[in-house]
Amino acid sequence: MTDPSSEEQIEQRQRIARQFIEVIPHARALGMSFGELSEQGAEIWLPWREDLVGDPRSGVIHGGVISALMDTCCGAAVMVHPTGARSTATIDLRIDYMRAATPGQTIRAKASCYHITRSVAFVRAVATDDDDSRPVASATGAFTIER
Repeated sequence: MTDPSSEEQIEQRQRIARQFIEVIPHARALGMSFGELSEQGAEIWLPWREDLVGDPRSGVIHGGVISALMDTCCGAAVMVHPTGARSTATIDLRIDYMRAATPGQTIRAKASCYHITRSVAFVRAVATDDDDSRPVASATGAFTIER
């Protein structure tokens, strides 16, 4: 069991991460919301909407929307990491698109930091729709850390 100060620190990091998404205008405009925030990382949901579709014939969400979701989720994972980052910014983000998301389904991105230095966090993420066994996209990135 963690001591109260550790629990307070975890809650504070979660509050900061939630504020992080609330102040990003495109995250609000796209309708992103948190699924889970923990020391292990972040999960952000993006519900399907017609105005986010890139190809009206197929109904598939635009790749740029998926990119924004992955970037935001990775940043949130940095913010909830136990190192206590006060802010972060994307240095580099590589996204591999594996398949089109199923039209009408919510996309869920999950990200976690796998290595931290004094000033850089290295993050991995995956985005799925209702079929968790077949990712829509995966990402790796480097993010600044300001403590």
